[in-house]
Amino acid sequence: MSIIESYRGLSRLLDYPNDREGLLASYGSLASHLEQEGLPSPALPVASFVQGSTLAELQEDYVANFDFNPAAAPYLAHHLYGDNQKKGAFLIRVKQEFGRHDFTPEGCELPDHLAVLLSFLAHLAKRGEDAFRRSFIEEMVLPGLNKLVEGYARHAASPWLALVTAAEILCSADCKEVSTC
Repeated sequence: MSIIESYRGLSRLLDYPNDREGLLASYGSLASHLEQEGLPSPALPVASFVQGSTLAELQEDYVANFDFNPAAAPYLAHHLYGDNQKKGAFLIRVKQEFGRHDFTPEGCELPDHLAVLLSFLAHLAKRGEDAFRRSFIEEMVLPGLNKLVEGYARHAASPWLALVTAAEILCSADCKEVSTC
């Protein structure tokens, strides 16, 4: 498995669930890549959680965790800036980078949603824009992701937290490949 497939899979896992089988396939891609790279796989509980849940149950749990729990909101600018002008500047900058790198997100999430950012990282990896991808991770993803993991971990134990932690591990490992982070 490649870093591209891992970012794509993790992006699908952290997006609103629409396809139970697709979630399991995405989990398989992620787990395979983490194992191949010798990285810890905190996302292990996710497979049994998905297998033991209906799509409706997954959707309900996703909303309960991400939409009704501000500590777990998957919007990185929220964790970095709360609701002030710096948050708006962050969103504008992310959107500008999407445009500069010919990336059009699917769906209607804000650009700082973790699933959207992971999809962008997959796009950059596919295009071979490794130096920029790692710089983007260091400046725009990891600071908010670290705060998200920290805040979420204090409030809940959830399979979704395992995926957020897996995102932090994957991004950190990708960034450290060239010692930039």
